[in-house]
Amino acid sequence: MTNLDLYAKAEHLLGIEEATEALYDLYRSELDDKEVKTLLDVGCGRGGFMRRMISDGVTCKGVDLSSVMIAECKAQGLDAECIDVAHVGGKYDAVVSIFDVLNFLNEEELLIFLNSISEKLNDDGIFIADINTRYGFSDVAEGTMSSENEKEFLSVDATFENDELATKFTLFEKNDDGSYTKYQDTIIQYFHKIKIFQKLDNLKLIEKQNFSLYDTEDKTLLIFKKK
Repeated sequence: MTNLDLYAKAEHLLGIEEATEALYDLYRSELDDKEVKTLLDVGCGRGGFMRRMISDGVTCKGVDLSSVMIAECKAQGLDAECIDVAHVGGKYDAVVSIFDVLNFLNEEELLIFLNSISEKLNDDGIFIADINTRYGFSDVAEGTMSSENEKEFLSVDATFENDELATKFTLFEKNDDGSYTKYQDTIIQYFHKIKIFQKLDNLKLIEKQNFSLYDTEDKTLLIFKKK
């Protein structure tokens, strides 16, 4: 199991449903006045945003590196694949990466990723993504939490040092015989300064706005146009 698949298994215990819906609303409002007929959701998760956009008449495709997430998308009849964005065919009016997707990439990976994004956009296409602010990492994400239900127990321990957030997930699942299966892995996220996004070759940062998802201005929304 990859660390992203472990995250997928534990996501329902993290209490992020309200925050996710708030992000969906924000992205949808940004796309409302754009003539978007086709959309690529990179890091699509379980397909919640695609379902919203499909209901608005937009043709959507999703990709995610978690096979668990993609299996759930396909079970809903969504067009989704467990592949890197570099391997996606076709071009789209809009591409989105919702809820920290860019923070899972180090700077070198980020630049490669953003170049791939530009290649998937139609001329005058738009790319929207959100990132954590430094405050979002150091004062919101860092720390410990636990959550449980009758069959599962989750412990999360996050430490922010040297512009990296290391989050250790430990999940115990109860088996039918009363024993437990333990899953454990660490996910690294990276803080990115805005200046990285202001000097890209193929994407122009046309808007950035800080907003509050959990706390005071813990996120930044980035909106790009293809150059």
